[in-house]
Amino acid sequence: MSPTHLPPAEYYASLPKHIAGAAAIIHDAAGRILLVQPSYRTDTWEIPGGGLDAGEDPLQAVRREVGEELGIDLTPGRLLAVDWVAEQADGRPPLVNYLFDGGLITQAEARTGIHLDPEELTAWQLATPGQWDTLLAPHMARRLHACSRAMAQGITLYLQYGFDPIGHRT
Repeated sequence: MSPTHLPPAEYYASLPKHIAGAAAIIHDAAGRILLVQPSYRTDTWEIPGGGLDAGEDPLQAVRREVGEELGIDLTPGRLLAVDWVAEQADGRPPLVNYLFDGGLITQAEARTGIHLDPEELTAWQLATPGQWDTLLAPHMARRLHACSRAMAQGITLYLQYGFDPIGHRT
């Protein structure tokens, strides 16, 4: 029997699997982006966000994740980028990340409004573009540089592991 003639449940089970995540690019007027230090690792910082739960869409996920991690009731803005990460050597399936504009925040608003979940995060900071390359894994730094360009240009980017294969430039 060809795949087009399989019963729906069998056909769907035969399709490739991937996982999805959503994150917020929360930033200040100077172009700094909010980074968070995960409690489960010390080698790199991250941006607020995480994996989608079953039945959840990316907007719901980013809102839930920011609420859980930072204690902020976020209404996500526009989609800045979609970043496709291929299957990894350790067996992790392909991952698609949705990166939304998390809006403006000042240092003072962050100090009073952010309430970290200590089981997930130990610290936060508003980091400059020059800091991203040292605080983040290389693909995450590329992702933030691309999102910064997308915000400045009013576009949405398609990325592959943080790289812009289409070649949008500022």
